[in-house]
Amino acid sequence: MNQNSTSARDLTITHIGELFTADSGNVPCPNDQPVRVLHNAFIKIRNGRILELGSMAALDEKDPPGYTVDAAGGTVVPGLIDSHTHLIFAGTREKEFVLRSSGSTYLEIASAGGGILNTVRAVRSASHDELVALALPRLARMLANGVTTVEVKSGYSLDVEGEIKILEVVRLLNKYQPIELVPTFLAAHTTPPEFENNRKGYIDLVTSDECMGRVANDRLAEFCDVFCEASAFTIDESRRVLLAGRDCGLAPKLHADQITQMGASRLAAEVMAVTAEHLEHVDDGGIQALSQAGVIAGLLPGCSFYLGVQQAPVRRLLKAGIPVAIATDYNPGSSMVESLPLVLSIACTQAGMTPSEALVGATANAAAALNRKERLGVLRPTLQADLVILDVASVNLWLSQIGRGSVRSVIKEGNLVYERGS
Repeated sequence: MNQNSTSARDLTITHIGELFTADSGNVPCPNDQPVRVLHNAFIKIRNGRILELGSMAALDEKDPPGYTVDAAGGTVVPGLIDSHTHLIFAGTREKEFVLRSSGSTYLEIASAGGGILNTVRAVRSASHDELVALALPRLARMLANGVTTVEVKSGYSLDVEGEIKILEVVRLLNKYQPIELVPTFLAAHTTPPEFENNRKGYIDLVTSDECMGRVANDRLAEFCDVFCEASAFTIDESRRVLLAGRDCGLAPKLHADQITQMGASRLAAEVMAVTAEHLEHVDDGGIQALSQAGVIAGLLPGCSFYLGVQQAPVRRLLKAGIPVAIATDYNPGSSMVESLPLVLSIACTQAGMTPSEALVGATANAAAALNRKERLGVLRPTLQADLVILDVASVNLWLSQIGRGSVRSVIKEGNLVYERGS
């Protein structure tokens, strides 16, 4: 836990104008979603867990509340969960930003030797300490935006020791700051230059005991991910990696249908992936497969915004009863966007979600996307006390004021870990 956090065994937050929570994780969230909103409310926290919540009229003033925080009519929401990021990187790629602004596409830049490989060169030359130092201020800014849990993928070294290094950095960062980090093994991000003419050899390496086996045995990751795309890995190659990961105890995730339609969402259903992520080009057959298999759609509106491309078909996914998680895809090339609240606003203005749907996507459904719905993502007695106090009167007002910093305080596991101005 961050040394700057304030610990309080008993904490009561009073005079909450709007307390927002879903009933449970894994919420399909159509317009009649099971969302609970309490007005003029309180919430009690004890030993890092939610003890009680309800109307201020029901608060027993004779019951000593412990340390008290007055929300002063502000909104309280669950701690935000960013369920898809590439947080650990070195170097910058602003030249690619300029190229895209001048009309070049993501695929054109990658084909010319740019894209992911630019970051790979920088990460390979960076030490553990350098990567930690680069990541800490990013996490501090995420915390100030109300984020309390972040998934972090490897995939920016594409060799055994470098991929291990990235995941070891994630483990170190979990000790140095208060945001909970969830590691994902993404060595199958693209083919490295030394395997350009030996794709099978690289897949052999990724799935070997030396690489994947070591990641699993050392518990350096919880999930295994693949970039299944025309510029990266085929359906058969992706299937092999995901099944090998599953055999090692790494739950499957999949970058699917981002740039082209090649059946990746159907593969996600086939291997029973926890999430299929991106889905900008998912088709009706893919949607049906995801729905039948119970796969969560991990959507990344900030990436589409950053690249200037179409958004994923959110309303079609919701109509099919598919739970939708919303994340930043924070990375140095295709989504240099740290702010999850900004991405939630983009989901509303460009992807066709309501504020409540978007927020469920970054709380209850994001927790389910990280296999943490029994502990995180909703405000309910017995669950972990991760929550955010906003200085606005409602969720609708918060997400309509795009880009404004409305986070007043952040609480992680009952501890005050961020307070604006302190």
